Amino acid sequence: MMKSPGLVKPVSVTKVAGRYLAHQEGLPKLPLPALQQTCERYLTALEPIVEEEELKHTRELVTKFQMPGGVGERLQMGLVHRAQKMENWLSDWWLQTAYLDYRMPVVIHSSPGVVLPRVEFNDRQGQMRYAAKLIAGVLDFKTMIDNETLPVEHLGGKPLCMNQYYQVLSSCRIPGIKRDSVVNYAQSKRPPTHITVVHNFQFFVLDVYNSDGTPLTVDQIYNQLEKIWNSSLQTNKEPIGILTSNHRNSWGKAYNNLIKDKTNKESVRAIQKSIFTICLDAPMPRVSDEMYRSRAAVQMLHGGGSRWNSGNRWFDKTLQFIIGEDGSCGAIYEHAPAEGPPIIALIDHVVEYTRKSEMVRTPMVPLPMPRKLRFNITPEIKQDIEDAKQNMNIMVHDLDMRVAVFSHFGKNFPKSQKMSPDAFIQIALQLAYYRMYKRCCATYESASLRMFRLGRTDTIRSASIDSARFVKAMDDPIVPSTEKVSLMEKAVRAHRGYTDMAIRGQAIDRHLLGLKLQAIEDLSALPEIFMDTSYAVALHYNLSTSQVPSKTDCVMCFGPVVPDGYGVCYNPMESHINFAVSAFNSCADTNAARMAHSLEDALLDMRGLLEQTPKAKL
Repeated sequence: MMKSPGLVKPVSVTKVAGRYLAHQEGLPKLPLPALQQTCERYLTALEPIVEEEELKHTRELVTKFQMPGGVGERLQMGLVHRAQKMENWLSDWWLQTAYLDYRMPVVIHSSPGVVLPRVEFNDRQGQMRYAAKLIAGVLDFKTMIDNETLPVEHLGGKPLCMNQYYQVLSSCRIPGIKRDSVVNYAQSKRPPTHITVVHNFQFFVLDVYNSDGTPLTVDQIYNQLEKIWNSSLQTNKEPIGILTSNHRNSWGKAYNNLIKDKTNKESVRAIQKSIFTICLDAPMPRVSDEMYRSRAAVQMLHGGGSRWNSGNRWFDKTLQFIIGEDGSCGAIYEHAPAEGPPIIALIDHVVEYTRKSEMVRTPMVPLPMPRKLRFNITPEIKQDIEDAKQNMNIMVHDLDMRVAVFSHFGKNFPKSQKMSPDAFIQIALQLAYYRMYKRCCATYESASLRMFRLGRTDTIRSASIDSARFVKAMDDPIVPSTEKVSLMEKAVRAHRGYTDMAIRGQAIDRHLLGLKLQAIEDLSALPEIFMDTSYAVALHYNLSTSQVPSKTDCVMCFGPVVPDGYGVCYNPMESHINFAVSAFNSCADTNAARMAHSLEDALLDMRGLLEQTPKAKL
C-alpha cells in the first residue's frame, strides 16, 4: 500500500493561459513497459533484499511466467488492450487499490501533513489575521485554477500533467462500507463559494465570495472569523469530526447512520462541498524549541488526540489548513486526489501571499453571520464518537515522529560533487539503515509520472545492487577510501538512472501491479509469481520515502507503511535539509530519533569521505 507523496527533482514553470485541455491532450499516454524488461528488472531489484535460496526459486517462477505463450504474455496482451482504450491504463486502478479500497484510517496511514514555519503570533487576533490572509491566498491560487492560467510545470524540459490541481479544491472523500469514493464539486453547474471553518469542534460555513463573484477581502474575512470565534466558545461540544479518523469500514457504517437524519446530511454535504477547510486549533502542550517541529508534525498529522485537536478536523476533506492559537501552522491533505507537489505549489503560493498581503480596511458592508452546522447526535452516534476517540488515542500513542533540520549542508554539497542531491540523500538513507540493521531492505521512493496524461506515481527502488555494495564497504576498514568513493559514485549514479527510468514510465512496480490486477480480472487463480515470498518481501517497504521540495522552509510528514518500518520525507533546501522520520512505538526494533540520528551521521560521513579522499588524476 504505497502512498508516499513525493516527486523527484524540482520543477520549472512557464505560464500558459487558458489552455488546460489543449495542454492535457498534447501529453503522451503512459507507456506499458515490455514484459521481459520488467521481469529482468524485477529479479535485479530483488538481489539486494532477498536471500539467495529464495531468489533461485523466484528466478524459476519468473522464467515460467514470461515463457512464450505463457500466462505473462496473456496478461500483457490484456494490458495492451486496456492501454489502447483508456486515457491512462493505470490511474483508475491505482486510485482504487492504493487509496479507495484501503481500509486503514486515512490518519497517519495515508494522509500526509505539512509543517509550515512557525508564525509569530501569541493571541487569537494574530491567529485570525493570519487565517484571513491564508484564506485570501488560497482564493488567489484558485483564481488561476478557475481561469486556467496556472503555470504549466516542467520536469527535465517536458511539460507535466496539471490534472491534480483541478482535484484538490471543492472535493472530499466519502466513506463506504467496503470501498470509498471521491466527490469533486469544482466542475458542477454551481461550484461552491464557501469554505468550512472549524473551531472548538464546531463547524461553520463561511461564504468567501460577494454576490458579484469577487472574493472577500482579508479584512472582511477577518471580521467573519471573529464572528465564528465568538459564537463557538463552548469547549464541551461533541467532536463529530473525529468520526472521520476511524477505520474506513467503521466510519462507513457510522456515516450511513449519521446521514439518515436530514439536518446531519445537510451539514455533512456542506463540509464535503466546501472549497477547503480551515481548522482554528486550541494551543497544544508547550515543548522545548528543539522538539517544537516534531510536536507540530503530530499536530498536523493527527491533532494530538481527542483531548487536543483531533476532533477539530474533517479528515476526509481533501485540503485542510491548520492554524494554532500558539503560532503552529500547517496543513493535512487526503491523498486520493493528488500527490504532494501540487499541494506544495499551492502552499508556496499561499505562504508568499500571507507575507506580502496587508490588512486593507474595506468599506463596512454588513455581511451575514456565517452559518453554524448543526448535528443531531443520537446515543448510537455518541457511541461511534467514543469508539473513534479511543482508536485515535491508540494511534496517537503509537506514532513516533521526529522532525530534524540537518544544518551542515543542503543541495549545495552534492551539487558541488556533481551528484544528484536526491540520489545522495537516498544513498545516505541506505547507509543509515544498513548500519542500524546490518541488512538492506525494500525501499520505496515515489517518482512522478506526470509527464504522462493523468500520471500519478511509480516506485524508485532505492535499495540496489550498487547501493548494497557501497553500504557494505563504507565501514569496512580493509576497503581503501578511493574504492569507497568510487562505489558511492556508482550507487548515486545507479539511483539517478533508476529515477530517470521511473519518470519515463519504465519502472517495474506499477507494471507488476497491472499484471496482477489483470490476472484477478481474467484468471481463476493468481500466477505463482504473485504468491511468492520474494514478491511479499519486495512490497514490504521498511523504508517508505519521499522527496518533496518546496520554496517554503517546510517539511511534509507521513506514517510508516508497514508495522516495522519508517516513513521518511525530506525537503532539501540550498544549505540545509528538513527531515521528518516516523516509526511506530509498538515495534521494539524501530526508533525515529535513532534513525534521524543515523541519517545525519551517514550524510556527514559521506561528505567526510568525499572531502578526505584525493581525487583520482584523470
